[in-house]
Amino acid sequence: MAKQLKYHSKTPGPGGIIQWSAEENRVWKALYDQQMALLPGRACDEYFHGLELLGLQPDVIPQLPDIDRALQAATGWQTAAVPALISFAEFFELLANKRFPVATFIRSEEDFHYLQEPDIFHEVMGHCPLLTNPAFAKFTETYGKLGLAASKEDRVFLARLYWFTVEFGLVKQHDGLRIVGGGILSSPKETQYALESDVPVRRDIMVTDVLRTPYRIDILQPLYYILENFDQLLDISEMDLMALVQEAKELGLFEPLFEPKKKAS
Repeated sequence: MAKQLKYHSKTPGPGGIIQWSAEENRVWKALYDQQMALLPGRACDEYFHGLELLGLQPDVIPQLPDIDRALQAATGWQTAAVPALISFAEFFELLANKRFPVATFIRSEEDFHYLQEPDIFHEVMGHCPLLTNPAFAKFTETYGKLGLAASKEDRVFLARLYWFTVEFGLVKQHDGLRIVGGGILSSPKETQYALESDVPVRRDIMVTDVLRTPYRIDILQPLYYILENFDQLLDISEMDLMALVQEAKELGLFEPLFEPKKKAS
């Protein structure tokens, strides 16, 4: 049976414009204000530079054509309005063509602090600012191209690389450890937890280790990998990543640092 989705994306109208309700804009403002109170001193420098280039407003959900203009000027990327969930094949194809998928719905107040499906706040506030950075943009494009050509089995390994960098990565900067991953940047709770809690493990990134590390999408992460610097993403994109995937497959997975998800009865 197909998974029943709680949310459904809006269809853009003429010129790519989406009509958002006053309530949806209120949710955006509440999320935006909360994160902007938390992110200074926690998000990486490149994130704030990208945020400035995008010119996001606190009071209204941004229109994708406006984001596209900023991304194309910076790195040649643009967004693609998509349903709440898309296939891996479509996801990789979009990234390979420098188009970042954005689900055109926003969470309800009920799901304010955590949402498994990526909404427009997660995609725009979490990821789009960093797509103005050449190293991040190149890494994401390379990931898309590799995933598009990979087997189903190899895609599972590649997904771990994306998860522990683009979604939940950390980076060393001149003033301490900072956040790269959009999954953290768009989550009030994980923004603080990732840097300040003594519960999770934090390790310097080694690509083969990342490829061997299981994760769960529905919990605060028990492990974060740390980039030595932001340009290390560019270095990783130039590696023979598929050879490292084969190495990871031969070595096998690490033991998970989390309990298995309970099956619904």
